[in-house]
Amino acid sequence: MAGNYIQQFLVSHSSTNVSSDASMAAETNESHLLIIEDDQGRKEFTLENPVYSIGRDRDCNIRLVSQFVSRRHATLVRLPREHNSHSFYYRIVDGDAKGKLSSNGLMINGRKIPSHDLRNEDEIIFGPQVRAIYYLLRNSQRSGQTDASEYDITLINPGMTEDMEEI
Repeated sequence: MAGNYIQQFLVSHSSTNVSSDASMAAETNESHLLIIEDDQGRKEFTLENPVYSIGRDRDCNIRLVSQFVSRRHATLVRLPREHNSHSFYYRIVDGDAKGKLSSNGLMINGRKIPSHDLRNEDEIIFGPQVRAIYYLLRNSQRSGQTDASEYDITLINPGMTEDMEEI
């Protein structure tokens, strides 16, 4: 029963128009980033797809390297925000897309919960020494504009510091 619910949830809430993925990110000026730390170190994933599988299985979109992680530990699903059809967020759900739960579950911000709508700087624990931090990065600049401080270059002559001490 739970498997059917999750499968229906994933199908009804995921985008089927892949070509709009890049344009959607450009319109919202948002970037979704997942930083993973596991037995192999630190890896960064920019999230753009409608669904990601997370686990130690070689077929997972985001592979975790640890004996303490399930083969299909979690699923990330992209969902539209209610107030803005061009903006979206990610929900993490314990287990695979068919509803099979992971062995150890998910700890999100210190609480064991089966699913969670991710917010900036949420911490996800998959197992001992295996965690992820989610970042929602918003770019407030419109494309084509540059910040004047980007070109502000101050050159300091090492001799200037000696002059300053005399004053």
